[in-house]
Amino acid sequence: MIMLYIILGVIILACFAWLVYHQRKLRIRAHIMQEAIRNHDFTFRLPTRGMLFGERAMQETLNQMSETIRQEINQNEVESWERLTRVLTHEMMNATAPITSISQSLLGRPEVKDTPLEDGIQAIYETSKHLSEFVTSYRKMSQLEKPSLSEVALRPLLGDLSRTYPQLTWEIDVPFITVHADSGMLRQVLMNMVKNAIEAKAQKMVVKLMEQKTATLSYGSTKQVCLYVGNDGLPIPAEARQSVFVPFFTTKRSGSGIGLSLSRRMMLQQGGMLELAEQPRHGCRVGFVLTIRQIL
Repeated sequence: MIMLYIILGVIILACFAWLVYHQRKLRIRAHIMQEAIRNHDFTFRLPTRGMLFGERAMQETLNQMSETIRQEINQNEVESWERLTRVLTHEMMNATAPITSISQSLLGRPEVKDTPLEDGIQAIYETSKHLSEFVTSYRKMSQLEKPSLSEVALRPLLGDLSRTYPQLTWEIDVPFITVHADSGMLRQVLMNMVKNAIEAKAQKMVVKLMEQKTATLSYGSTKQVCLYVGNDGLPIPAEARQSVFVPFFTTKRSGSGIGLSLSRRMMLQQGGMLELAEQPRHGCRVGFVLTIRQIL
């Protein structure tokens, strides 16, 4: 009888010790998530192994919630930049149109012809014309049509892209899967990334399937296909990493700063995302993560 009480006591102590240890682990998890949210980092995904079924369901929900919050923040950021850009482009057009018109008129006057003033007025005219054309082209590009979503086979699309740019060495590791996307928009996003790589003097492009996340949204179960798109071109400076998707921001002398911001907007319209990879993979100096949606 005494031995039975001893065994029961040991079991109770073991259960109590496990409960204390388990609660400490939960407290550490809560602290990690709290710190991540405080630092506006919604990329955390904590493991669910070793948790009770109710705790596991809660952790899975929190993991998915962090992804949803991150997507909403990115969507709001893009919309904010779009509103600001719309106002700026409108004001720039109002300012440059009369300058272009007046300078063009002055160049046609005989008293300006073949005088020292002609070169200065010509420079004003060319600059204002170039600025007007730039704003007009951005307006056209930013007025995107609604995406026409369909099942798009990734492997043939990437194969066509590699044949379009044969000057690059391609490493494509993507199985034969289909995604739910707008074929034209997805192709344009990938082409923008390749053009950026070429401008950064890249010799090699790497496209690999990273992972597939399953989420439950209001319209059904969704699998998110994550592609890593990297190159060995010039690396993005550390101080510029936070601004690469900001409209008009560029580190190139001849760049417009439109390509990446427009590409992210096109991906968001398709229910996906375009982000800068935290760490480039082996053989790459620059890497992006392309998240594409697939309805199951």
